[in-house]
Amino acid sequence: MSKKVLPVVNVTLDKIVGGGQALGTLEGGRKLFVWGGLPGENVEVQMTKKKSNLAEGIVVEVLTPSKERVLPRDEESYLSTSPWQIMNFESEQHYKSSLIEEAFELHDIVLPDAIEVYTDDKQYEYRNKLEFSWYWDKESEQLDLAFYRRGTHGKIPVEGSSLAHPSINRAAIAIRNLLRSKPDIRAFMLKTLLVRCDGAGNVALQLYVKDQAFVQLTGSELELLKENGNIIGFELIFSNPKSPASVITERLQSWGTTTLTDTVLGVPFDYAVEGFFQINIPVYEQALRDMKQWVSEGIPTVDLYSGVGTIGLTIGGNDVTMVEINEHAVREMKRNITALDREKAVKAILAPSEGALEYITSDKTIIVDPPRAGLHEDIITKLLETKPKRIIYLSCNPVTQARDVARLAEVYGVKSHRGYNFFPRTPHIEHLIILDIR
Repeated sequence: MSKKVLPVVNVTLDKIVGGGQALGTLEGGRKLFVWGGLPGENVEVQMTKKKSNLAEGIVVEVLTPSKERVLPRDEESYLSTSPWQIMNFESEQHYKSSLIEEAFELHDIVLPDAIEVYTDDKQYEYRNKLEFSWYWDKESEQLDLAFYRRGTHGKIPVEGSSLAHPSINRAAIAIRNLLRSKPDIRAFMLKTLLVRCDGAGNVALQLYVKDQAFVQLTGSELELLKENGNIIGFELIFSNPKSPASVITERLQSWGTTTLTDTVLGVPFDYAVEGFFQINIPVYEQALRDMKQWVSEGIPTVDLYSGVGTIGLTIGGNDVTMVEINEHAVREMKRNITALDREKAVKAILAPSEGALEYITSDKTIIVDPPRAGLHEDIITKLLETKPKRIIYLSCNPVTQARDVARLAEVYGVKSHRGYNFFPRTPHIEHLIILDIR
């Protein structure tokens, strides 16, 4: 039975909502969440999902454009990676401030100051990590890099992304061209390509494949990658094809240096290609400088959801406990602690943050940087029970952050706050809240 094709509908869009889409209302009252449109625009929308009370879709034609609209740099693929390329940057900053304010108003929290979203004004070429899929062009019989089309399982062939550091795009094209030269390789054999660069533009990458018998690259081919793509490290990885994610099932080949190094506030950090590390280091450093003002000397700190330790090891002071659930991140964290000769000052704990509640005590400053789901309920309960004097809460999702702050409001008040545009031309927002005990 073929899948039912949903209709194209006309709608006037009203506002930007938390997920990043523009919102309109169809006849009958059904809400329509739209990618590719802006408030005030009258647009034709191809519906992609339809439920009883809401629908989703993608703009196929703009009938009345907004004054905020600009041409996207990645005209064919911007919806896949950065759907806010269609608005001017001033409007992006405005909408991000508004979405923070709306998230807190939803929980009856009035933030004490005007909402500022910090940016270093670098709108493109800021990403130091990118993941590509693969596409086979049947007409040209040629392999291409690709991104997934938003809202579908289809793919768009690409030459790179304007969000990425230029060295990432060069390296991706270099390995694409190398694989194109191998007549037996087809897209269905490949899973993904993960490309990462350091601040100097040195690139390490991982090619994820679906067959353990995939032919390894030769020494001359690897040297060609080094020459054409400034690639200093390469790994060929078999990834279980039953998993949609780029999981490492077995490392089939390793060449060169696959551990990169960058500095954060002058502190060097080593990290693996597949490891967690900040995508936009300059803006992240500003967030850290802002957080550091609220870390008092002589008071122990606990850094929950700590990743590889870029918060605790830069601003945490001389008595830091860092808690992280990901064993690979903790391995990198411990290696960085040793390299910095900080073993006496820093303790690394491999555990879920909600499984390390004994470290949350009244005499410590608590730093949290949770995933989009926000704080675990057990952590909120422990904070309300022990009442540490200060909580420093950096969030990648103001909606769940506002929910958590509302729960903590019976004991804590908002001392300071600031937003950060870590991911320009996308809807993603980071927000810092400083909570002091009342």
